[in-house]
Amino acid sequence: MAKELKLHVSGMDSPHCVMMVKSALEKLDGYKGGTFDFGIEKALVTIDESKLNYEQVAEAIKRAGYEAELMEENALRDAEKEAREKEIADYMKRFWISAALSLPLLVLFFGHLEWIPVLLPEALMPYNAWLQFFLATPVMWVNRTIFQRGFRAMFYNRNPTMDSLILIGVGAAYVYSAAVTLGFEGELYYEVGTFVLTFIVMGKWLEAKARGRTSEAIKKLIGLQAKTARVVRGGKVLEVPIDTVQVGDIVVIRPGDKIPVDGIVLEGESAVDESMVTGESMPVMKRKGDEVVGATINKHGSFRFKATKVGSQTLLAQIIKLVENAQASKAPIQELVDKVSAVFVPVVMGIAVLSFVYWYWMAGMEFNFALTSFVTVLVIACPCALGLATPTAIMVGTGLGAQNGILFKNAAALQKMQKLDTVVFDKTGTLTKGEPELTDVKTLNGFEEKEVLALAASAETDSEHPLAEAIVEGATKRRLKLSKPSQFKAIPGFGIKAQVKSKRVLVGSRRLMQKNKIQVGKEAEEALQQLEKQGKTAMLVGIDGKLAGVVAVADTVKEYAREAVAELQKQGLQTVMITGDNPRTAEAIAKQVGIQKVLAQVLPEDKEKEVKKLQRTGRVVAMVGDGINDAPALAQADVGIAIGSGTDVAIETGEVVLVKEDLRDVVTAIDLSRYTIKKIKENLFWAFVYNVVGIPVAAGVLYAINGFLLNPAIAGLAMAMSSVSVTANAGLMKFYKPPLSGK
Repeated sequence: MAKELKLHVSGMDSPHCVMMVKSALEKLDGYKGGTFDFGIEKALVTIDESKLNYEQVAEAIKRAGYEAELMEENALRDAEKEAREKEIADYMKRFWISAALSLPLLVLFFGHLEWIPVLLPEALMPYNAWLQFFLATPVMWVNRTIFQRGFRAMFYNRNPTMDSLILIGVGAAYVYSAAVTLGFEGELYYEVGTFVLTFIVMGKWLEAKARGRTSEAIKKLIGLQAKTARVVRGGKVLEVPIDTVQVGDIVVIRPGDKIPVDGIVLEGESAVDESMVTGESMPVMKRKGDEVVGATINKHGSFRFKATKVGSQTLLAQIIKLVENAQASKAPIQELVDKVSAVFVPVVMGIAVLSFVYWYWMAGMEFNFALTSFVTVLVIACPCALGLATPTAIMVGTGLGAQNGILFKNAAALQKMQKLDTVVFDKTGTLTKGEPELTDVKTLNGFEEKEVLALAASAETDSEHPLAEAIVEGATKRRLKLSKPSQFKAIPGFGIKAQVKSKRVLVGSRRLMQKNKIQVGKEAEEALQQLEKQGKTAMLVGIDGKLAGVVAVADTVKEYAREAVAELQKQGLQTVMITGDNPRTAEAIAKQVGIQKVLAQVLPEDKEKEVKKLQRTGRVVAMVGDGINDAPALAQADVGIAIGSGTDVAIETGEVVLVKEDLRDVVTAIDLSRYTIKKIKENLFWAFVYNVVGIPVAAGVLYAINGFLLNPAIAGLAMAMSSVSVTANAGLMKFYKPPLSGK
């Protein structure tokens, strides 16, 4: 039986660490896979309970050089914050200890200079080597976790990492210096090892702080959660911890309160600020029957609502989970980096050895010179920046999306969106509000208006289609008496067939009438065309085998739909509308929003085929739909974009979910994808350039030209700064602004 373990993995703070943990787990029988997020040191591991347990998983992770702790969902988030703060404090402490002990080593290293005896008493000069040893050794000890991980990676997992490079480079300098201290002839290199470690730890300290900022979106979302709720218990209003709120509880909201969980308003009304969840700045009026979302803020009114979703089922919890999963997933571009990293470390080790061999045996340089070249190559080549280039940008990009009401379910979707050249929109509920109203009732063949509408509305009472609801609501407003149909059948793409008392009723398209051998005459056709030209959806009504009339409903275009379509076209994307409606109605709606290509009278099951046709012509297609009725088309598209619908947002079909029904978010999602990929490419460029230039310089290429040989300590500083620069570049993304105004 499969079980998911939520783990906090201390020390798993880079892509290479993730690789080490994953490699250790893959050796276990019963490991089914997992997702890993080095940004918050978290792993979601799936195991076969019959073969594997938590203790065995934790032991495997420990052998890889890390510590795993099993945590519950809420405790995990608290632990992540504590672990991040602890990690930053630990790196800061190690940096200051390393720096404080490394600086005196410089004094002792230059002990042969004339002015040094002023600082170093003459009596201590014979003990110079031992003083350096006692200063350097604590630096090695406080940073021993680097050596432990490097050793385990190289000898236990047989997959050397950047820590392995440090182990060999710094370890070689320290061991060689210790041998000299004990009487071996040569020079001391203690300061090289200690300064390299000092700069590496400084880089990791700054990197941890920057990485903490990249996951700000998650922290902000978690911080939105209310701590308590006022619920009705035993006839009294009690303030209770939010964890104790249950589905069905009546929750009391006062002016200024933060809404604790999701629910439906029972009484009262107020405006609610939903910007923290949806990104929509304008407060939304809530009345009886309306849905409210946890973590949103009530304004001036008061109301009571019934809790419908609590804990992990709330919209906020689902958004947090989606963002966490997206940040932990890999973008396709990361696969290239992973392949490069897999061979990078062994290649660097080879270059370091060749450099040593060349300078010592072939060029005839001193052993100390060759050792310096060897250590410098290993230190400067640490692929930290390469590993951080993609994940840090993905973390910020998905976080920015969440802050703007756009949820990328995985990193692949974020990457794919920048390649789109075609956006296909569903009509009803996507371009239009999906809340049509009954506008016209025309009778035919001697039938009366009340009879036609009453029978049509009665037949539609069992239908959940928005058009059916409009007909029923229109009849109810006219105070017509409706009857429950004894038989009902929905025919997708055609209409419905029902038995109302003794009457056989059909409501739907021309094809539905023709299918049931009801002739659509000239008068009916003219009425249909006239209504359709007005952008209304007209449906024929058949009663007992005769054409009885036409009912029409109108659906209004969503606010900002035209603005969004215009911006997409401005950016060079083709826009298409797809609908089951007839061509005239479809063209009328398309004209209102500015879409030129229309695919009308497309059955739900054929929408997928239309998307395929576009893809066969070489188009990279996004499908924008309601996420349920358009599921096949959303799945077929290169990127499926689901329009969010209240608290069901997290279960919508599609790789991208728009929390609010603002089509400008389609533009923002594409623009954010392009921006994120641009940042990734910038990061990768500088990371690759750094290593391409740095390794030859470290190996001594410039020495052959102008006598310059890079010091290992400077190489350590450069390596640390390269990682910090990549993380900082990703951090600059937080200043991103959506392309359309009013956002």
